[in-house]
Amino acid sequence: MKKIRPVVVVCFAASLGVAGVSCLSFSTNPDKTGTGGGSGNSDLGGSPGTTGTGGSPVTTGTGGSPVTTGTGGSTVTTGTGGSTVTTGTGGSTTGVGGSTVVTGVGGSTGTGGAVAAMGPCDILAAAGNPCVAAHSTTRALLGSYTGPLYQVCRAATGAGPIACPAASARDIGVVAGYADAAAQDTFCAGATCTITIIYDQTANNNRLQPAPRGGAKASPDNPAVATDLRLMVNGHPAYGVFIKPGMGYRAGCTGCGTPTPRGTATGDQAESMYMVTSLNGLTNANGVNGCCFDYGNAETTSNDDGNGTMEALYFGGGVVWGTGTPGGHNNGPWIMADLENGLYAGWENNQDQNISTNTPLRVPYVMGVLVGDVAARNNNAGRFAIYAGDATVGTLKVMYDGIRPQKAGYVPMRKQGSIILGIGGDNSGSGGGQWFEGVMASGAITVATVNALQTNVIAARYGK
Repeated sequence: MKKIRPVVVVCFAASLGVAGVSCLSFSTNPDKTGTGGGSGNSDLGGSPGTTGTGGSPVTTGTGGSPVTTGTGGSTVTTGTGGSTVTTGTGGSTTGVGGSTVVTGVGGSTGTGGAVAAMGPCDILAAAGNPCVAAHSTTRALLGSYTGPLYQVCRAATGAGPIACPAASARDIGVVAGYADAAAQDTFCAGATCTITIIYDQTANNNRLQPAPRGGAKASPDNPAVATDLRLMVNGHPAYGVFIKPGMGYRAGCTGCGTPTPRGTATGDQAESMYMVTSLNGLTNANGVNGCCFDYGNAETTSNDDGNGTMEALYFGGGVVWGTGTPGGHNNGPWIMADLENGLYAGWENNQDQNISTNTPLRVPYVMGVLVGDVAARNNNAGRFAIYAGDATVGTLKVMYDGIRPQKAGYVPMRKQGSIILGIGGDNSGSGGGQWFEGVMASGAITVATVNALQTNVIAARYGK
């Protein structure tokens, strides 16, 4: 509540949309009150406190006849002992004309209560494309999220989704929306910590853990070292995930810590995804052009189950598959789509090489978006789209938006719904990269939503 002041000046309009305004000055006398006013609940959503039907409790003169004027919670009461005007906006009330003037505060923001910062998943939900998985070690991706971002482990757990002993595990949560790096620093001081879980911020609980064995790499994957990638995010220290060959994470597969994928696209269902990534500190010798630094949808079997059985974002030189412009596997890196048995920068002139619209990204922080649409698009030739650019400034470029590769298996798609990070769908583990956040969502998002996501990522201020 605000303090009662000895003199209150109130200006009010007789009704909404009327330009005339009256200003009155009154002295307060807290020992006397009028009668005839009313009280009730709820201004514009402000809380806590008891409020009127559009404002806080009213003090009126004797015998007043209430007249309610609607929007915003304005109530005017005129009575034989003076007139009382009460205006509530989010729980703030000023009474005028009675012998008492009351000013109240009904909510922390005054209009609708406290409002959390909007995250990427809030943007996607508002667009009708709810997140089915949301992972980050740097920040909350939903404005309301207050749970842990990831888990660090001081013990040597070995490869694969092996649980860290409780005494050696520490969940790293959020402070003011960003990772609590200080908690990691304290817990890991004098020891080597690894990242053993990257939590899913949605209710689907698609948590990423070090991947089990697969068809291309028969041994399970190691976790990333928790302290290898320190950075600043909007003035907050944080840690990314530095994937090096032999490291990788997975959810929703046979042998995974979370064996069943929840909510992710399967078959030819449309989906969208993005990741914030980088290849800083990497060369072709340690992962830039290895297979495959991915984030997205993959096989639940951890095997290569054929064309179209995965759909993931890839960042790198293309290995032995497709390339962007100017072509040549050492001229990237490019954001591409890993659709199994091929990395596609697009499909042009009936082939996957030197896609003219997909240009290299040699910046410290990269934003990549992949939209996987359905087979019925483009006259039943299917559709996928790639958007990418600098994650710290500017708009994203349409790197490709067109038909799917004209090869058997890609139209329609046969997605299985597992989630991978840093590896290929069959556990190919020779790729590397730096990763900070990623989201998977239902449906094919629009360009407007892509732009809104980029604006949100820029506002996170990676590297600043």
